[in-house]
Amino acid sequence: MSGFILAAGAEGGSQIPLIIEIAIVVLSGFLGFQLISKVPNTLHTPLMSGTNAIHGIVLLGGLLVIGVASGFVNDLILVIAIAFGTINVVGGFLVTDRMLEMFKAKKDDEQ
Repeated sequence: MSGFILAAGAEGGSQIPLIIEIAIVVLSGFLGFQLISKVPNTLHTPLMSGTNAIHGIVLLGGLLVIGVASGFVNDLILVIAIAFGTINVVGGFLVTDRMLEMFKAKKDDEQ
């Protein structure tokens, strides 16, 4: 269990300066936006399904880390992250379901 705690950052702390971590987050967000904006509409549904799977893993990771986190600020940040992850997963599945409904044959009065 101590390996998991070290990986979660509960002991030892990070050796990377905060400004570099912020730069990585900003650049990752910019790169992600650029990549997603180039995806054609026909690939949007499969992309959403893959994204939902990734967010499910992130949500599970947040639930695991909240068990070993200590301190109010850590707990607060993790609860917010879990809430946003849950909203992302549920919303993604709702959007995917709605998009798939558009491809179903419509039932007209053909009786």
